[in-house]
Amino acid sequence: MRNRVTVALLVLVAVSFMSMPHARAAEDDVQGARAAVGKFHEALNVLFTGDAGPIKAVWSHADDATYMGPVGGMQVGWAEIEPHWDMQAAKNLGGKVDATDMHVVASPSLAVAHYYEKGENVIDGKPQPVSIRTTTTLRKENGTWKVIGHHTDTLAYLQK
Repeated sequence: MRNRVTVALLVLVAVSFMSMPHARAAEDDVQGARAAVGKFHEALNVLFTGDAGPIKAVWSHADDATYMGPVGGMQVGWAEIEPHWDMQAAKNLGGKVDATDMHVVASPSLAVAHYYEKGENVIDGKPQPVSIRTTTTLRKENGTWKVIGHHTDTLAYLQK
């Protein structure tokens, strides 16, 4: 009986130790994905000044990436997404948008972030509020989180 209890305790301890790195890895994946969404928004705010370079750097250039942004429509694959970022940069929207109330679920290779984008753009010198729901999907490519999907509510002032 004593040997069974000892074996049971050893198994319990081993399972506990085995699960700890996984929990730490999951938290590291969540934090890495959060940081990648932060970089996406830094790049988005640079895009508002007319420079599409940083936003292109945070995106996957894969054929399975998708973009459904505040202008409406859906772009599938980097060949469709890249020119869309150039068109948005050319608008020089100005302003700033931040991610708020973020919830992230992550694995070692895939993450999904749900949050609100809040801030403003400036159209013809007039501030236009931004307060939209957003989902950003990321995939780890060569050790770096890249955006593979971004989906937001639409903004009427961008659909003109």
